[in-house]
Amino acid sequence: MDGGGRFPEPPGPSGYGRAGGAVARLSGALLRRRALSVRRARSGRDLAERLPRGTGTVAVAAGLAAVALAGFVASGRYDALIAAQGRPVDILARLAGFGVERVTITGLSRMYEREVLAAAGIDWRTSVPFLDVVEVRERLLRVPLIAQASVRKIYPHEIAVTQVEREPAALWQKDGVISVIAADGTVIDTMRDDRYASLPLVVGAEANTRLSEYLGLIAAAGPLAERIKAGTYVSGRRWTLKLDGIDVRLPEGDPAGALARLVRLERDSRILEKDIIAVDLRMDDRVVVRLTEEAAAARTEAQKTKKKGAAT
Repeated sequence: MDGGGRFPEPPGPSGYGRAGGAVARLSGALLRRRALSVRRARSGRDLAERLPRGTGTVAVAAGLAAVALAGFVASGRYDALIAAQGRPVDILARLAGFGVERVTITGLSRMYEREVLAAAGIDWRTSVPFLDVVEVRERLLRVPLIAQASVRKIYPHEIAVTQVEREPAALWQKDGVISVIAADGTVIDTMRDDRYASLPLVVGAEANTRLSEYLGLIAAAGPLAERIKAGTYVSGRRWTLKLDGIDVRLPEGDPAGALARLVRLERDSRILEKDIIAVDLRMDDRVVVRLTEEAAAARTEAQKTKKKGAAT
């Protein structure tokens, strides 16, 4: 003990007291860091020794290949390859004998086989293993004329497509464009060729939604039904029928009754065989006809002659 009753601190490894302890701790930390660095260096050398020779060369080659592939894609040549030969996986599948060689389509009615294949995106570049049947079905259902569709793979090289087409009911002309419509007026196709030529034709705004009325008028026309070529829905209120080049203007109320009058007139007086271009049935107590230009000129001349004869 010292004179104050305290025990003196024991000497450290580098001297005595607290200063010696701090130096000792610092030296220990330096030794540990040096040992860690040595272990890391040894582990790096061990890893290098364990890797097979040429690993670095392979890594460099892989990097160069990746750069080349990126350039090939960016240049647009990859897209050109796909457009010409199909996807790489499809090319490999075709080489293995799994290319699409036959497509069986059932349910064709109004559509052509080539139209279905184009809509489905199936051609000689397609392969059976990598065909996405869900995607193909969704593509087919985007075609307005197709109501239902299913697609199956039949290995090794066949695809089976089954579809149900919507039934076209009439043609609808609006603003010079002719569309094919279903019975409810829904547009399901465009008039591209003569496959729909035999369908009834309605013309004008909202005429497609009034198709049932027009078909009812055709039924009410009786013996004149076959002569009705088209129906124009006028001002959202009434119909004008086209019969062999003659316009038949029907009233807004009871158009079927007006058609019955026309049937009687044709039976009794052959009114539709005369030189007329229009028959107006909108008034209940009379029928107004419009003559052709030639017939109107001849009638005017006949009236002049009759007046001259009466004057003399």
